[in-house]
Amino acid sequence: MTTPKRVLTFGESMGLIRGDALGGFERLATASVDTGGAEGNTAIGLSRLGVPVTWLGRVGHDALGRRVVADLRSEGVDVVAVTDESAPTGLMLKSTPRAGATVVNYYRSGSAGSRLDVADLDRVDFAAYDVLHVTGVTLAISLRAREAVFEAVRRARAQGVIVSFAVNHRAKLWSMSTARSVCNELLPFVDILFASDEEARMLTPAARSAALNDLPPLIAASGPSDVIVTLGSRGCVAGIDGTVYQVPAERIVPVDTVGAGDAFAAGFLAGRARGLSTDESLRIATRCGAWACLHPSDWQGAAREEDLAVRIDDVVIR
Repeated sequence: MTTPKRVLTFGESMGLIRGDALGGFERLATASVDTGGAEGNTAIGLSRLGVPVTWLGRVGHDALGRRVVADLRSEGVDVVAVTDESAPTGLMLKSTPRAGATVVNYYRSGSAGSRLDVADLDRVDFAAYDVLHVTGVTLAISLRAREAVFEAVRRARAQGVIVSFAVNHRAKLWSMSTARSVCNELLPFVDILFASDEEARMLTPAARSAALNDLPPLIAASGPSDVIVTLGSRGCVAGIDGTVYQVPAERIVPVDTVGAGDAFAAGFLAGRARGLSTDESLRIATRCGAWACLHPSDWQGAAREEDLAVRIDDVVIR
């Protein structure tokens, strides 16, 4: 087992108010306070798997900002947080109107996280990292944050740092046409790409009607050497350096699938960081995605190293 490589990720983490029962917020009597956000979720997933990871982001000078920082640090993530005195920490409301359905509403317009800036990148030394992980969420939340993502990728590549990108399309944040255009602008500079089946077909017209196994090579033509397409309960298909892999999903009854993609990305990057084979890394990724689905929190169900040796069908909600 090799020494895990160090990962840098940055983006918006927010406060999360999660309904405690079935129903919408117009009727719910109680809710729980939590935190969430794609990049922070992935950082926690990596940390739980023993990978040194730094999260860079902005939070407001408020209780939710302090909660975000505390949650990440409590999970062993190295936090580089810019406290924005002029903007609040963003907020998500998550409810389950009926069994098996999750509704998420964002309150992040003008938030501290949406004000991520190129200057914030000066707080970290890119030469100290092996992998940079970014997502389409940060590209979508503001033009200022988008510029910071592109600059981070430029700095990473200048230092020989591997660039990992999860599409994470959020239709509530931007249109599909804008997402396609911006993501395709980034793809030539990406080494590892994570996308759902729908997101993969969004990226290029040629992929819309392509057979599943043809998706990774089609997208790889735009730049990424590793293209991993997640398929939910069907597992994943991946094109790694020209070879196509298929890995089935773990059989579970999901509690909440929000955060599963972030956990999947963490699992794959952790496998790669430890020098494991592609097959092993993909199997860790699918197990991590499944573990995340067994908890209603965005990140609290993230797998730990010891969890990967447990039969997942024997697991109850933790």
